[in-house]
Amino acid sequence: MKNSIVRTKTGVSYLYPFIVITSLFFLWGFAHSILDVLNKHFQEVLVISKARSALVQAVVYGGYFLMALPAGIFMKRFGYRWGVILGLVLYGIGALMFYPGSFLMSFNFFLFSLFIIGCGLTCLETAANPYVTILGEPETSASRLNLSQSFNGLGWIVGPFVGGLVIFPEDGSAGDIALPYLVIGVVVLVLAILFMKLPLPVISTSVTSSKDNEGKASLWHYPHFVWGVVALFFYVAAQTGINSFFINYVTEEVPDITNRDAALLLSLGGMGLFMTGRIVGSWLMRRMQAAKLLASCALGAIITMVLVMMQLQWISVGALFACYLFESIMFPTIFALAIRSLGKHTEKASSFLIMSIVGGAIAPVGMGILGENEMANGFLIPLICFVVVALYAFRGYRKI
Repeated sequence: MKNSIVRTKTGVSYLYPFIVITSLFFLWGFAHSILDVLNKHFQEVLVISKARSALVQAVVYGGYFLMALPAGIFMKRFGYRWGVILGLVLYGIGALMFYPGSFLMSFNFFLFSLFIIGCGLTCLETAANPYVTILGEPETSASRLNLSQSFNGLGWIVGPFVGGLVIFPEDGSAGDIALPYLVIGVVVLVLAILFMKLPLPVISTSVTSSKDNEGKASLWHYPHFVWGVVALFFYVAAQTGINSFFINYVTEEVPDITNRDAALLLSLGGMGLFMTGRIVGSWLMRRMQAAKLLASCALGAIITMVLVMMQLQWISVGALFACYLFESIMFPTIFALAIRSLGKHTEKASSFLIMSIVGGAIAPVGMGILGENEMANGFLIPLICFVVVALYAFRGYRKI
C-alpha cells in the first residue's frame, strides 16, 4: 500500500473513510441518470414539449445553484458528516414525494419534488467531493476523485436501466413512476440514520496548501480556481444536455429503436462506457498529468459532437456513445485541478464549484429549443461546451 492514493507520505491511511464516502457517489449518480428517462416519459404522458420537459433538469440543477453556498456554510460550522446527513434527509424526502405525485400527475408537483432532491444532492456533493480530495496527498487527488466518481458512474448505469424497465414497460403502457423513487427514498433515509452514528475523521485542509499561495487572502486570486468554475459550468451543461436528449436523439436517428430500448442503451452502453472511462482514467492519472488527459478527452468529445450533428445514423449514434467515454473523467478532473492548493479556502471553493453545476439547468432548455424539430441541432450547445473545457485543459488550470 506504499503507493496507495489514500495514504499520506507519513504513512497515515484513510482507506476506511474513503470507502464510506465513496459509497455515497452511487446515490447521486442514480438520481441524476433517472432524470433522463423522466424527460421522455413526461413528454409523452403529460404531452409537453422538449423544452418544457427540460425543466426536469433545470429544477434539480437550479437547486445546486441556490443550495451550494448555504451547504458550504452549514458544513464549515457542523462538519462534513452533518453535511452528508442533511443531504440524505432532503434527498429522501424529495424521493418519497413522488408517491403522492403519481396520483396528482401534476408536472409542477414533480418539479418541486425534484427541486428538494436537488438541494439534497447539493449537500452530498459539496461534502463528498472536497473530502475525497484531501484523503491523501494533493498529487493523487485527481486520481482519487476519479476512482470515487467511478461509483458515481455505477449509479448512472443503474438509473436509466431501472427507469427503462419500470417507467417504460414492454407493453408500451405508462409505467410506475413512483416505485424507483420510493425504494431509493427509503434507502437514503436509512443511510442518514446510519451516518448519525458514524464519525468521520476531521482532516485539516492545510495539507493542500502550497507556499506560493499562502499569502493570497481572496479565493478569487487563484486563476486555476476561477477558470475551473467556468470550465465546470460548461462541462456539466454538456453532460446534462447530452443525457437529457439521448433517448430523443437515438429514437429520431434510428426510428426502429423504442424508448425502452434507448433507455437500456443509455444505461448499459453510454453509462457503461462512462463508468469504464472513470476507472481507466483513475489508473492513467497515476502515470500522466491530469491536465494532459483532460485535454485529450476534450478534443475527443469535440470530434464526437461534430459527428453527432452530421446525422450519419449508426455512425452518429456510435459517436454519441464514444462521447461518454471521453467526458467521463472531466468532472472529477476539473474539480480536483480547480481545488488544488487552496488551503483554508477549500470549503468555500467547493461551494462555488458545486454552484457551477447550474450549467445543467440551462443547457437542456437551450437544446430543447434548438432541437424541437430536429434533435441533432441541439447538440451544438455541448459542442461549444467541450471547446471551453479544452481551453481550460490547455491553459486555465495553471496556478498563475
